[in-house]
Amino acid sequence: MTVRVMLVSPAMNAALREARFDGDAPLDPAGERSARAAAPAVPKAGHVLCGPSERCLGTAAALGLAAAPEPALTGWDLGRWSGRRLDEVGAAEPSAVAAWMGEPSAAPHGGESLRDLVERVGRWLDGAGGVEGLGPGGGSVLAVAEPAVVRSAVVHALALPPETFWRLDVAPLVLTELSGRSGRWNVRLGRPLTAPQEP
Repeated sequence: MTVRVMLVSPAMNAALREARFDGDAPLDPAGERSARAAAPAVPKAGHVLCGPSERCLGTAAALGLAAAPEPALTGWDLGRWSGRRLDEVGAAEPSAVAAWMGEPSAAPHGGESLRDLVERVGRWLDGAGGVEGLGPGGGSVLAVAEPAVVRSAVVHALALPPETFWRLDVAPLVLTELSGRSGRWNVRLGRPLTAPQEP
């Protein structure tokens, strides 16, 4: 039977607005309002998880989800760049940023390479979303996950070259659905979570 993994990107916070490298911070008031408004559009699932960041935990709470934190959904480990702004790092270390964006195995920041990130998320996905007992019999998982995790899941599911990661955009509060099983996934991209319209 089919496994369905639904990934929701977190709502906006100051780190996202400032283009900071995985700068974890709580949702800002606008992000929290947006998540609360989107709550009625969240699909039901047998298992509900979220990344352990403040942004993912806050989004899950604002969406009304009793989500268990899942370490495998941790955002991209960007080492010494974490919390810094992209333009700041680009100005100080242009060759390091070029290597990071041009070579999937590069990790000039001392953290996780793009290849490592995609492989980590791929292992989680192929393990049916890391949910014990969810496997050949099917089932569903809903997880609030950082945009880098969502992008990595799509790259892995479709067996795309890692470099494709840079061509995928994940907006806040968007649902990405993966259905199938390890080695054979179908992807439905980018459905915004919006409240149901009144008849």
